[in-house]
Amino acid sequence: MSNFLAIATVTATLRQIIDDAVSVDVAGASVKTVRPNAPANELPDPGVNLFLYQVTPNPAWRNTDVPTRRPNGDLVQQPRAAIDLHYLLTFYGDDGQLEPQRLLGSAVRAMHDQPVLSRQKIRSVINAAMAANPAHFLGDSNLADEVELVKFTPTSLSLEELSKLWSVFFQTSYALSVLYQGTVVLIESRRQTQATLPVRSPQVRAIPFQQPLLESVSPQVASPGSLLTLRGQNLAAPLTRLFFGAVEATPTVVNSRELTVTLPASLPAGIRAVQVRHDLDLGTPHEPHRGPVSNLVAFALAPAITTPAPINVARGAMLTLTLNPPVERSQEVALLIGDRVIPIPARPAGDPPSTTSLAFPIPASFPTGDFLLRVQVDGAQSLLIIDNDDTSPTYQQYIGPTVTIT
Repeated sequence: MSNFLAIATVTATLRQIIDDAVSVDVAGASVKTVRPNAPANELPDPGVNLFLYQVTPNPAWRNTDVPTRRPNGDLVQQPRAAIDLHYLLTFYGDDGQLEPQRLLGSAVRAMHDQPVLSRQKIRSVINAAMAANPAHFLGDSNLADEVELVKFTPTSLSLEELSKLWSVFFQTSYALSVLYQGTVVLIESRRQTQATLPVRSPQVRAIPFQQPLLESVSPQVASPGSLLTLRGQNLAAPLTRLFFGAVEATPTVVNSRELTVTLPASLPAGIRAVQVRHDLDLGTPHEPHRGPVSNLVAFALAPAITTPAPINVARGAMLTLTLNPPVERSQEVALLIGDRVIPIPARPAGDPPSTTSLAFPIPASFPTGDFLLRVQVDGAQSLLIIDNDDTSPTYQQYIGPTVTIT
């Protein structure tokens, strides 16, 4: 890759190519590299002025070195900038003798004959500069060793674009001119990359891709610590893992059509989703890598009221219940007594992040009597106890848990 002197080397080499042509075709002609609005005594007369007026990123090379770093920030590839150079060639001389037009024809012919800056031409320009001045800055240029050669093509601008270029950039009278684009110039960073260690022993493995698919979950409403059965396709793998959001669990029964897992104790109540992931062991050292994942299936994890019976509370008092699993402060909780809903007051930020004990205010106007008692956490309601002795063919009798309001 070339260093920061690449742009100056391209300009110097291009100037020499044009000068070799126009100095022969038009007597006394020379090539300079000043601004087109420079004082008249600095402009060539007759001659060509070569001016780099714009630099743009090269669209084909601009992202070829991405990514250039490891996750910890170490360089793995030398960063480089890929740019295109846009030159304005302006021709000066006696209009009566058509010198600008003769110079234009000579320069266009030279550019068409040598559209690529050859390594030999670049080295000859650098050697000539060093012969005239051993301390010349071009002595440190390495553009001739660049793998990509700089190529020039004429640029077409409309009359409006050309007039804007002269009036806005230079604010001077228009002179006969032509534009060329040089592509691509690669400028490499001076930062050193970290050497890559050689491969000690290659590990090549072919692993068939099988996407796990979940079709159902049973039961749809689960209790804390209960067994959950997942059914689907392609569920078995050497490294099968289950994820309930951020909570991970290991299945106890694994086959291609069914997985069984005990619900983690840390999983909060509410509407939850479970997903299967097949991790991959890619070699030595044995470290699992993230593999194919399944779709999500939802189920309800019902909270359980663990307060021992009997449960009694007076109207206008607070009913304190113990719940399992612990309820997080951010969860929405409501108490269901019979067919009435009592939301829990907002918990202050100073409360613990999770708790197993919650207090619910019982309105003073609440009717007295015995009522079925449920708690709802994030849309999931606690389960009622069914009377197994009920022989009714149509309805099931619920016998608890209950609360007595006095």
